[in-house]
Amino acid sequence: MSPVLSALFCLGLCLGRVIRVPEGPLSEPSLQALPSSLVPLGRPVTIRCQGPPDAELYRLEKLKSGRYFDQAEIFISAMERDQAGRYRCSYQIGMRWSPPSSQLELVATGTSPKPSLSAQPSTAVPAGVTVTLRCQSQYGFDQFALYKEGDTRPFKTPERWYRADFPIVTVTAAHSGIYRCYSFSSAYPYLWSAPSDPLELVVTEFTEASRKLNHSIANEASTTEVSRNITVLPKESDPPTGLALQHYTKGNLARICLGAVILILLVGLLAEDWHSRRKPPMMHRIRAAHRPLPPLPQTQKPQGRQDRGRPDGHNRGFRH
Repeated sequence: MSPVLSALFCLGLCLGRVIRVPEGPLSEPSLQALPSSLVPLGRPVTIRCQGPPDAELYRLEKLKSGRYFDQAEIFISAMERDQAGRYRCSYQIGMRWSPPSSQLELVATGTSPKPSLSAQPSTAVPAGVTVTLRCQSQYGFDQFALYKEGDTRPFKTPERWYRADFPIVTVTAAHSGIYRCYSFSSAYPYLWSAPSDPLELVVTEFTEASRKLNHSIANEASTTEVSRNITVLPKESDPPTGLALQHYTKGNLARICLGAVILILLVGLLAEDWHSRRKPPMMHRIRAAHRPLPPLPQTQKPQGRQDRGRPDGHNRGFRH
């Protein structure tokens, strides 16, 4: 090849290289551990860094250790304590390096015995209530973590010694699943205990049929409450039945009893008035008993001889 053609070929490659270089800042790569970032001691794990297709070089490093690897992934055949820690990665295109990825926390589990996990009030609850998951250890750890299968990262909490509570407020169906918890020391944040026995949380939600049934029951209870307080008179053509008949009968009995009481009171008043009219007043009787008798009529007799010398008839029968 002639020098001119060689120069043109190199110029074309350089121009193509310049054209392929993206403008603006490079994007962050992603870093993940497969199958999980929680790795039991002695189990394999792969740490993988992923960037754009035109990335030319990857650098994967373990923080605070000074170690790094110029490759996109690291395969660990058997997890050991000193391999636990924080990792990050970046890639290079041309002369530029990408910003570092988010940090990956690689945790070695099984470094101490497992804690216990319980749920209060129960492992099967309806939606809307609050459930507390309690992780408890027999050793004096001051850090605990709760992990749900399917989640990318566990929930951590610093708590009192020996136990930690993880409240889940207003649970929904999304909170259903299998949970495990771990205990560890704040002095060794990437060396965790063995996982607790799995705990399955079941959150039940009301179906459409259940909602309709509850609505029907509520309406029936409301109707019953109204019928207790209001007496509904049926039409003349339709006799009362059921609960309406019971209230209708009670209302009639109350009216009959009230009428009977009023009638008895009226009869008593009339009898008392009639009795008082038959007996004259006591004052009248007393006056009648002390009324003076009328004077007897005077009988006039012919004056004769035997009446002489007597001024009147009162001297009769007396001798001097």
